[in-house]
Amino acid sequence: MINKKVLIAYASMSENTEEVAKIIEEQLVKKGFGVDMLYIGINSQIGKIDEEAYRAVFIGTYTWDLGFAPDEISDFAEVNDFKNTEVYSFGTGETQFGDDLFCVASDKIAKYYNSPTSVLKIEQSPRGRQENKVIEWVEKVTRNMNRTRD
Repeated sequence: MINKKVLIAYASMSENTEEVAKIIEEQLVKKGFGVDMLYIGINSQIGKIDEEAYRAVFIGTYTWDLGFAPDEISDFAEVNDFKNTEVYSFGTGETQFGDDLFCVASDKIAKYYNSPTSVLKIEQSPRGRQENKVIEWVEKVTRNMNRTRD
């Protein structure tokens, strides 16, 4: 039987990335997935995740400073290589800091984990039209998951 459980791990400073994570969770639950949420915040205890428990892992972050993921996300990635689990990356950011820095931390996560789909990038909050962007991305990701695991 195919595992229908996923993990959404995210860091959020202004709650924008958390909002995206919750929309992703809602959409995945509608599609019949079990979802575990893991907030990765300052002073979080970063531990090794049992990747065999999950069909996929979603990692969300904001971009810090000049294109870096927050230390907590970097620490999480250092401990969890997810060699046998697909990783999908999403992020929030602000284009006012330049297109070359917009959600670049999420791009780095996708590259590090060799993500099979494009990164979801949200300008600040996922409200309004951007909520539809999240929903469409989840649809794309779940289609990919069905092709690669069924």
